Amino acid sequence: MKIITSSTSGLRWQVTESSPLTTQVTIPLEVNQQQTFQTHLGFGGSLTEAAAYTMKEQHDDQFVKDMLDLYFSPTGLAYNWTRIHMNSSDFALGNYTYVAHGDKSLSSFSIDRETWYVLPVLQKALAIQPDLKILISPWSPPGWMKDNQQMNHGGKLLPEFYDAWAKYYVKFIQALQAKGIHPWGLTIQNEPAAKQVWDSCLYTAEEERDFIKYHLGPAIRNAFSDAIKILVWDHNRDIMVERVTPIYQDVMASAFVWGTGFHWYGEEKFDNLGKVKSLFPDKHLLFTEGCIEGGPQPGAWATGERYARNIIGDFNQGNEGFIDWNLVLNEQGGPNHVGNYCDAPILFDRRNQTIIKNSSYYVIGHFSKFIPPGSVRVQLKHALPQGILAVSYRRPDSKIVLVMLNTLPQPIDFHVNFNSEDGVVHCPSKSVITVIQS
Repeated sequence: MKIITSSTSGLRWQVTESSPLTTQVTIPLEVNQQQTFQTHLGFGGSLTEAAAYTMKEQHDDQFVKDMLDLYFSPTGLAYNWTRIHMNSSDFALGNYTYVAHGDKSLSSFSIDRETWYVLPVLQKALAIQPDLKILISPWSPPGWMKDNQQMNHGGKLLPEFYDAWAKYYVKFIQALQAKGIHPWGLTIQNEPAAKQVWDSCLYTAEEERDFIKYHLGPAIRNAFSDAIKILVWDHNRDIMVERVTPIYQDVMASAFVWGTGFHWYGEEKFDNLGKVKSLFPDKHLLFTEGCIEGGPQPGAWATGERYARNIIGDFNQGNEGFIDWNLVLNEQGGPNHVGNYCDAPILFDRRNQTIIKNSSYYVIGHFSKFIPPGSVRVQLKHALPQGILAVSYRRPDSKIVLVMLNTLPQPIDFHVNFNSEDGVVHCPSKSVITVIQS
């Protein structure tokens, strides 16, 4: 039984073997692999223009490859997902679209802007991870398609442009395919309930339903058959039940939808995932964005702990995969064209020309490096003490993996049983540990 540990004390992926069973251990924990749940799809991070710019600008190809290896190679985090924005997001160098102002026919459509930063870096990521799944999300249609005539500050897509906007998704996917890049799927709209000072667009649940039902769903189906998956919501857990219900209860709209994308901002209502899964068991759940807001916090442990708490909480309610927000940002937490600076698992300090790996990087690795796609979540028997969270999977190689978070200021020992294999697992104070069956 191998144990990998990271902690607030500074341990990072420290590998140990389990101790012999002793009478002092009082907390049993048993894995019941006969009770199975969802199949795991993998981990990833978002290749925004900001992330690509930070990696590519003023750096050679080897630097970019080394940065991408930290995420997509087996020796890194073994990521197999990424998310890109269609048109600009707040983590772009400015507002931009792919068409000329007022071009209702979309005849001027061109993704040349993405050849500056995003696509060259994406091609390098694909060379490292050829099975990379690419999820597309728009933050806003062109401003002239909206009632507020701008990409920022919310606003709504004007009904007269529903068909043109649906065609826009198709043209973007086809433009990527022409460059040898084959997206896996798309979300309808990033955070459709948030009026932001940056690129944003508002939809009610009913508007999202009707846009899928009459416009986007048929356009994607006609162009790509079932090769492109469609996800709804792509916003916080707190109101996800009421947001997806009108869509999934509509037979025509639901037929176009693979599942629900969600973010972690706001309340950590993990049970809402379970409610959606219970109400609509044929629909999938995929975490599509989360980050530490407010700028970088290098050296902080609480940021990594937040990642572990959310990953475990979501997985235990049926989530099938995890896509982090920006792969890389600079020491300021940008670039961001409206000053909405955030943290990222990896930062590049331009002043000192150094790479900073935050605790979140190592915490994600406790899951992504040891729970490969195709693993199946299995039941953990026995109640955990307050402040301890855990999740367990059976991998395709039949080994059991257990990941635990100890949020307490004191260590705890467990007697872990993986079928016939017993061992004592020491869980240091304020730590994340991964336990792997021998």
